[in-house]
Amino acid sequence: MAGGNYKKIFKDGIWNENPIFRQVIGICSTLAVTNLMLNSLIMGLAVIFTIAFSELTVSIIRKFTPRHVRMIIQVLIISVYVIIVDIFLKAYYPEMSKALGPYVGLIITNCILMGRCEGFAQNNPPVKSFLDGIASGLGYTFILLSVSFVRELFGFGTIFGFKVLGDWWTNWTIMVMPPSAFFILGVIVWWARSKTEKEEKEKEGGTALS
Repeated sequence: MAGGNYKKIFKDGIWNENPIFRQVIGICSTLAVTNLMLNSLIMGLAVIFTIAFSELTVSIIRKFTPRHVRMIIQVLIISVYVIIVDIFLKAYYPEMSKALGPYVGLIITNCILMGRCEGFAQNNPPVKSFLDGIASGLGYTFILLSVSFVRELFGFGTIFGFKVLGDWWTNWTIMVMPPSAFFILGVIVWWARSKTEKEEKEKEGGTALS
């Protein structure tokens, strides 16, 4: 039973309740840092770390947290982990820290973190909350990498900085610009929701026949 619960947590975080294309939250960084896949990967890992440990901490202290100040405490907890990530990047990967700019610090205001801390960690045990944080972060990272794959490939002819398309390829300037992320994300949301609706209709049809 526990294994099934954990499997459901990951399925929900990555697909069924994906924060980007299902809940349409946390999309600011999706539009801003997805010009290169490496940037998207580092941003995704930063969010996974922050949300997983934030949910873990919130869950551990949930029974001791006064309800009227729980939101403030959650923001404080998230801020601590974001500061850890920011200091780590500035110390060991200064170029990446510079490339991501203010968006690492803005993880604090990311609706995904507040939503999972309040909606899940506040009502579930630590292990499940930690795994939910990882799953939600993976769902977020999956979308970031999907958008950046298209933008980097067509905008620079590279994948993770490695040349994929030869000299014959003419880079699409529009893919380097932020508006391209908006349209690519729109296509992903449309595809994901169409696929989900189709699966739901097939499921409903199968239930009716049975």
